[in-house]
Amino acid sequence: MGVLVLNVLWQVASRFIVGHPSSFTDELAGYLLIWVGLLGAAYVSGKREHLAIDLISRKLSEKNQRKLQIFINVLIVCFAIVVLIIGGSNLVYITFYLNQISSALQIPVGYVYLVIPISGIFIIYYAVADIITAPPAKPTH
Repeated sequence: MGVLVLNVLWQVASRFIVGHPSSFTDELAGYLLIWVGLLGAAYVSGKREHLAIDLISRKLSEKNQRKLQIFINVLIVCFAIVVLIIGGSNLVYITFYLNQISSALQIPVGYVYLVIPISGIFIIYYAVADIITAPPAKPTH
């Protein structure tokens, strides 16, 4: 995040103070934003502070809330495996195989897309940890 802020500050300074905008800062800001966004999503998922609609779960018993939580985490793991790990890995492989290079930075675009499977690994880790470590529902007697 700090690198992103410094990059944008340099972009503004080079445009308004020097009078000649830097050629790479716009592209770098976009790529850094992708990394910050996806790693931030994984972090928030791990802290269980992501956006959630709890209209249904609030009306369920504690036992059924726990079952719903496990079901949701299983869906999250499935999504992360299919979309982030498999899809992201395929995207990274294809961009490296085709030798796709970014226009301003002249780096392989596969490095930019590498954050997709990385964030998928973190999301899966946090979802599985939530399934394992969440307290069991109290028995209703």
